[in-house]
Amino acid sequence: MEEKKECCHKTKERSEKEFKDLVNRLNRIEGQIRGIKRMVESDTYCTDILIQVSAVNAALNSFNKVLLANHIRTCVADDIRAGKEETIDELVVTLQKLMR
Repeated sequence: MEEKKECCHKTKERSEKEFKDLVNRLNRIEGQIRGIKRMVESDTYCTDILIQVSAVNAALNSFNKVLLANHIRTCVADDIRAGKEETIDELVVTLQKLMR
């Protein structure tokens, strides 16, 4: 008899405010990406496109900062209070990946 393996992905319940903020940021970034695509399709000058790409990178970095801060304040803090010290190692690995 084969045993079913459960998914190992964690989930996170977010407050309505946090959820709306993150989705709004992503919607703006998505709009910026579509704008860049239109610029390429309409043969816009390279430096104008590069400036918009830089703006998208800044928006993604801002999104990451907000998400990381929320993660540390909730998931990491809760796990540490519950004695789950391995969460610190997980955070360190995540930060190392973000800083590549």
